[in-house]
Amino acid sequence: MRVLVLGSAAGGGFPQWNCACLNCRGLRDGSISATARLQAALAIEAADGSRFLIHASPDLRQQLDSSGFHPPAVRACPFDGVLLTNGDLDQCLGLWSLREGQPVHVYATEAVRRGLIEHNSMYRALAPHLLWHELKLDTSQNVHGDGPSPSLSVTTLSVPGKVPLYLEGVAETQPDTNVALLFREYSQEHANGPTLGYAPCVGGPAPSVDRLLAEADCLFFDGTFWSQDELPALGIGHKTARDMAHWPIGGPQGSLHQLTSSRASRRILIHINNTNPILRDGSAQRREVEEAGVEVAYDGMEIVIT
Repeated sequence: MRVLVLGSAAGGGFPQWNCACLNCRGLRDGSISATARLQAALAIEAADGSRFLIHASPDLRQQLDSSGFHPPAVRACPFDGVLLTNGDLDQCLGLWSLREGQPVHVYATEAVRRGLIEHNSMYRALAPHLLWHELKLDTSQNVHGDGPSPSLSVTTLSVPGKVPLYLEGVAETQPDTNVALLFREYSQEHANGPTLGYAPCVGGPAPSVDRLLAEADCLFFDGTFWSQDELPALGIGHKTARDMAHWPIGGPQGSLHQLTSSRASRRILIHINNTNPILRDGSAQRREVEEAGVEVAYDGMEIVIT
């Protein structure tokens, strides 16, 4: 299984267009050592040649151009499907860039699908083009490419989270509102192939998170915020990381301590907010992460899981 990081930042990317925090300002004027990032998304290529995207970010066209996922004919979809872990805009706005006539297979939970199509007149532009496949919780399901038989399955795990901002006051948080994905590649020779865990939005510890840590050979995990009060401390609103359903990395109760217990040979932080100090090369927080054996995702990062 080949995995390519198409984007590694949280919503808005890095630098964020309306932000002049230390990180964003420093990247623009060259006063810090850091690398620009698009909004979080992965591309997966299975052994049978099937290709899938995790997330359809607002940066989708640029990400496809850089991925090598190019159309095989005059008009054709260059991938076999898109998987969504929740309905946040930085995960799904790219779907509206796929309204060009070719059918697109979208894998999502019922709560995510319903949130995108109900009370949303803009969905009418997408409806003729999307073919929905429901991701059922705690169930291993095949995701189908064009090969003779599927070689990739996905198990959908409910993890702590909340409804997107645009659904607050409209819909209640459900167990399938926010999920993590556990992919397994298999063949006739190897029933239990390598596994990839993807959990970009995790509100805190849970048994499902323990399962990810125990089963994934390679794990991408929520790296949104370093600290609980990261935004309020910068004068950016009043919401804490917990209010936004993200588990901060640092501190005695931070996710970094949990990640060090993972069996995964590669543990990688993704969905990194523009304010997070781990974006700065050589920062104390970046060194703490690296000394713990955890990596920071970057755009163009490529991993082969065997």
